[in-house]
Amino acid sequence: MTALPDLVGPGVKLLFVGINPGLRTVAVGAHFAGRSNRFYPALLRAGILDRRVDSTDGLRPADLEHILARGVGITSLVARGTAKASELDDGELVAAVPDLLARIADYRPAVAAFLGVTAYRIAFQLPKAAVGVQAPIGGTAVWVVPNPSGLNAHETVDTLARAYREAAIAAGIDVYPQPD
Repeated sequence: MTALPDLVGPGVKLLFVGINPGLRTVAVGAHFAGRSNRFYPALLRAGILDRRVDSTDGLRPADLEHILARGVGITSLVARGTAKASELDDGELVAAVPDLLARIADYRPAVAAFLGVTAYRIAFQLPKAAVGVQAPIGGTAVWVVPNPSGLNAHETVDTLARAYREAAIAAGIDVYPQPD
């Protein structure tokens, strides 16, 4: 199985939960390394980070330290890397939930933000779930936010940033002013 370790440090406040890592992400060992992925640009625009992060060839140590120092963590619902999330079947998403719940209980973030409503609906068997606040998992607030993949073309960096900023504020992250 091709997988990617979680990016989580002590004191994680906001845990982003991706669907699964892409093949490039696994190859370079850095979350959201796909060239068309808008995750890090959205974090900058949201004021969660104060610098541009480019993970296409792996994370620089200073960027990794900054992400962790901001209380941000990243995990995946399914650990297996694929070219596209659509390569995962519904059963694989559902089967991954117990392990994810155990990681959330272990990490204890204030907010777990799921990146993608469709995968969340399938995995948690909640067909009517919508983007926004969900029922908590233990002591962790749960949000569903838009997926930053370039394949999610109806979202922009600005709309992603708005959703991510709301989740970050709910998690207790002191966000930076949004850049122009």
